[in-house]
Amino acid sequence: MRKLVIGAGAATAVAALGTIAAYAATATGSMNVTLTITKQCTVVSATTMAFPSTGLLNANVDQTSDITVLCTNGTTYDVGLDKGVNGASVTTRQMIGTGGTPDLVDYTLYRDASRTQNFGQTVGTDTAPGTGDGTNKITTVYGRVPIQSSKKPDSYTDTVAITVTY
Repeated sequence: MRKLVIGAGAATAVAALGTIAAYAATATGSMNVTLTITKQCTVVSATTMAFPSTGLLNANVDQTSDITVLCTNGTTYDVGLDKGVNGASVTTRQMIGTGGTPDLVDYTLYRDASRTQNFGQTVGTDTAPGTGDGTNKITTVYGRVPIQSSKKPDSYTDTVAITVTY
């Protein structure tokens, strides 16, 4: 009885192998795979430019902010900053009191640590150029609240839009 069962199992295995052998021939071909990488940049983050608390504005108050940009490899770009919500232009930015004080505090944004090159939004004139390499790139913004007449005690704020042109 045992030989009969093994024999039946072996016959089934041979029949199955015979079926596999019937599909032993192959045909080949190919498929194309494509991808187009386009120029792209994104503003990853921007730190808050939080000027330190002060009383009288009888000396310059300086602070910095970092803008992080990510661009595809080899993509040239320019970081630009607008006039802010309260400013008249990129050279006359202003923060407004948030506690009901209509006072305005003048401030300026620069592209260099010596605070001589205004930071604006005209490519080739007052923006910060860069070239992407697929990693985060940091552009530092140098801010200054210059000497000016005394303002009412309050918290002052503005929002500046960042534009990356590529």
